[in-house]
Amino acid sequence: IWLSFTDTKIGTPGQFVGLENYEWIIGDSKFQSAVFFTLFYTFVASVIKFALGLYLAILLNEKLPFKALIRAFVLIPFIVPTVLSAIAFWWIFDPQFSVISWALKKTGLITQNINFLGDVWNSRFSVIFANVWRGVPFIAISLLAGLQTVPPSLYEAAVLDGATRWQMFVKITYPLLTPIIAVVMTFSVLFTFTDFQLIYVLTRGGPLNATHLMATLSFQRAIPGGSLGEGAAIATAMVPFLLA
Repeated sequence: IWLSFTDTKIGTPGQFVGLENYEWIIGDSKFQSAVFFTLFYTFVASVIKFALGLYLAILLNEKLPFKALIRAFVLIPFIVPTVLSAIAFWWIFDPQFSVISWALKKTGLITQNINFLGDVWNSRFSVIFANVWRGVPFIAISLLAGLQTVPPSLYEAAVLDGATRWQMFVKITYPLLTPIIAVVMTFSVLFTFTDFQLIYVLTRGGPLNATHLMATLSFQRAIPGGSLGEGAAIATAMVPFLLA
């Protein structure tokens, strides 16, 4: 916070400049783009992760063969170190060697490779996809733990009363899961908003700064860019969003 009120650069102590850094970043188009994409990235990824995580949790709560093994497989994306999974996605989205482009060309759906990380909106949706893949297991396993605490007698009583599966979900499952959903989604939103490794490995904020989150832009300005005061101002500007 103190650095954000100074013009400190790497190698120089800097002077107190008040709100000058904040005035500068508010008018900076790159910062505005980073704020927009941070909010967009957080909202879209969190909604998709919640929907898929809840569906997976309900599915894994059913009587399935090899249920323990399936649960273990579901956890894999969350267990793998973020940088390793990001490198894997970097290859999957490669403009020349993408396995997705190869498969779509073989099936005749496209004639040329898709530029996943070189196009503004393609790159945005690509990093969101990678974040969803990594984040769904955390939500699914957490909600599954919550589902295990719901008394089976409630469902039995609902069946006797002629309730449909949807009515049981709306009247029993969802209300009893609400406290766990609140905690899990708070963590999910915070993790997503402050994501750094996935973006930095996949795109480093490109193309044309389209995939910069506030966290990655703060790092770029402060460390490679050398403007510690400006980078600190961007990092401090994240605090109101995180508190909200």
